[in-house]
Amino acid sequence: MTGAARLPDGRSAAAGTALAVTSTASVQFGAALATTLFALVGPVGTVSLRFLGAAVVLVLATRPWRARWTTRDARTVVAFGAVFVAMNLSLYVAISRLPLATAITLEFLGPLGVAIVTATSRSHRAWAVPAAAGVALIGGSLHADDGLGVLAALGAALAWASYILVSRRMGASDHGLSGLALATVLGAVVTVPLGVATAGGALLQPRTLTLGLLVGVMSSAIPYSLDLLALRRLGTATFGVLTSLNPAVAALAGLVVLHELPPHRQLVGIALVMTASAGVTLGARRPVRARVKAR
Repeated sequence: MTGAARLPDGRSAAAGTALAVTSTASVQFGAALATTLFALVGPVGTVSLRFLGAAVVLVLATRPWRARWTTRDARTVVAFGAVFVAMNLSLYVAISRLPLATAITLEFLGPLGVAIVTATSRSHRAWAVPAAAGVALIGGSLHADDGLGVLAALGAALAWASYILVSRRMGASDHGLSGLALATVLGAVVTVPLGVATAGGALLQPRTLTLGLLVGVMSSAIPYSLDLLALRRLGTATFGVLTSLNPAVAALAGLVVLHELPPHRQLVGIALVMTASAGVTLGARRPVRARVKAR
């Protein structure tokens, strides 16, 4: 029986929660750092550097050429790569036009939708309500000239929902991290030419390359690896609602890195989102205890 097939015990669920939270912190502070590259190479150029940096690190760490790949594995890698490209391009266009917390909040509609659709109990569905209320408060007011940013963020939301489902398949395989590395390489193959076309020689500046490598490690290599490990220990619904921490952490990253101070109603929304995340995690562990006692 594979790790993905076993029912998670309390320790496994706690480990999965820690992995998911660490992933969230890494990706949101990486996104905040990425915004500092927009003035140099634009959002598309930044995405290409992110993929390039992450691909180098993951390939060296996993050595995917050592694994045996089936046709099914190859299809999953291609699907993962396509989701990567769509999600990151959409998100970075959104971040370039909207405040970080607002863009991440709209993107969160994707995993929240997955959590509601795949929930197996009323307790899981109930915690989606305060999470949704928190998202609405964090989002703040939108204006007519934010239209393109909003559309891009909603595209990222759809891609994020797909990412959660494809990650489940990737994490269940025997070489999930190697597949992640190959998917990232595919993403680099697609985005680097686009980055060269839009940013030109600016991509090769030492400072730009250094920041791009750091963004790739923080926003892709670390969080996506942790996500695959977390999904082996958590159900899709639990993982989906745990990602509701993203708007809160994005607001914190925006404050620390970009000096964006959320208004009071967004702070209330952050509290609601964090409460929902804690509630769904605790609720997911109760059936496990019941099964242990029944034995």
